[in-house]
Amino acid sequence: MIRIAVVGTGYVGLVTGACLADFGNRVVCVDVDRGKIDQLLRGEIPFYEPGLKELVDRNRGNGRLRFDHDVAAAVRAAPVVFCAVGTPPLSDGSADLAAVFAVGDIVAANLGGGYKVVVQKSTAPVGTARELWRRLRRAARGGQVDVASNPEFLREGAAIETFMRPDRVVIGAETPRATRLLREIYRPLYLIETPMVVTGLETAELIKYASNAFLATKISFINEMANLCEAVGADVHTVAKAMGLDGRIGRKFLHAGPGYGGSCFPKDTSAMVRFARRHGERVRLVEATVAVNRAQHQRMVRKIETALGGVRGKRVAVLGLAFKPETDDLRAAPALAIIAGLLRRGAEIVAHDPVAMDNARALPVGKRIAFAPDAYAAAAGADAAVIVTEWNPYRRLDLKRLARGLRRPVLFDLRNVYEPADAARAGLAYHGVGRGTRAAAKTATKAAPRTARKPARRPAAKAAARRGKKR
Repeated sequence: MIRIAVVGTGYVGLVTGACLADFGNRVVCVDVDRGKIDQLLRGEIPFYEPGLKELVDRNRGNGRLRFDHDVAAAVRAAPVVFCAVGTPPLSDGSADLAAVFAVGDIVAANLGGGYKVVVQKSTAPVGTARELWRRLRRAARGGQVDVASNPEFLREGAAIETFMRPDRVVIGAETPRATRLLREIYRPLYLIETPMVVTGLETAELIKYASNAFLATKISFINEMANLCEAVGADVHTVAKAMGLDGRIGRKFLHAGPGYGGSCFPKDTSAMVRFARRHGERVRLVEATVAVNRAQHQRMVRKIETALGGVRGKRVAVLGLAFKPETDDLRAAPALAIIAGLLRRGAEIVAHDPVAMDNARALPVGKRIAFAPDAYAAAAGADAAVIVTEWNPYRRLDLKRLARGLRRPVLFDLRNVYEPADAARAGLAYHGVGRGTRAAAKTATKAAPRTARKPARRPAAKAAARRGKKR
């Protein structure tokens, strides 16, 4: 059992602390934000993540996990300190490292005379861990201190699963002692044969950025293909499926939509562009990925505006606010960019999200829109419904009921949840992403309402029909 202090109780810190405690370690999670700690001491989780409360409660109950306000005391008592503070983007897109170095200052003041390893869990530009190590060694005064980089690859909505059963664990450590200690912390994962990538500090830091940039690039690429599909009459759903069957490409992250969002991809791609330039390099593919993603948000606004013949004075129901399902995270959420664009054009917005509405109400944009208790209430009397986040409840909508409630039966399916033919059968004018106009017209023809009146036959046609029957 290893004593671990996790500094920072945000998304990464709290999930990391709870999971490390579940591995059998003795963990204390600390934060300078007393409000967060007080909330956790009351048994409340400050954000939505499936299964996290149960994990926290279980490990608090068995004494392996606790929360405290005293950061200095926790750091002083633990041989391993995980730094899991925020590195938000600055106005120029670079990462703000103030909180990381503030943790370093606390550790420097509480090293004592023993050994300590600081594990950089926060996503930070290449070189951050080495600079932190340099500062700590200067302050060690006879004590021994190491710094390691251990990037996180948590997927919001499935964070516990991705921590407990990861694709890989990356350990950036440059002394045998730090390497051994981190291998010991993650020893439970050896039982499920999790690959361990042990490397240097800079390489570990870059692995995180390269991984996120590549996934973001796949999303922007398929969105570019979706836009081309709309121009030439192809169907991106089939294009992506066929591409994904190639083992060299893979099917994951080839889902066309309104663009990526969240706490990682937007922040990490922008930061990578900035620190690459500081080192005299250009990451042109990543720069293009960022540009394509921004354009995709606005393309969705134009798609809605064009199909409705303008949105001024029209009511639009937005279904889904969080950047992805199973989270209440609104950071860089495509829905917010789309809502802002529609508001600027004079639309009236009513929104619904299964868990993110309280967070949305606290934002400036949230004060300019209405909220509904469910998807059907949001759509009632609206000129269109827009699915922005593919929550499971939106995958099982009664489309006929949705169509009846809308003032104009128009559905913008920005996640391609439904087939155009199914929407047409329900009486909805369907607009997906990358479902080309020719393909859409074909499915719409197949899905023509069965109640449509047949055109009256001309006399000659009737006579021909009678002759055919006699034969």
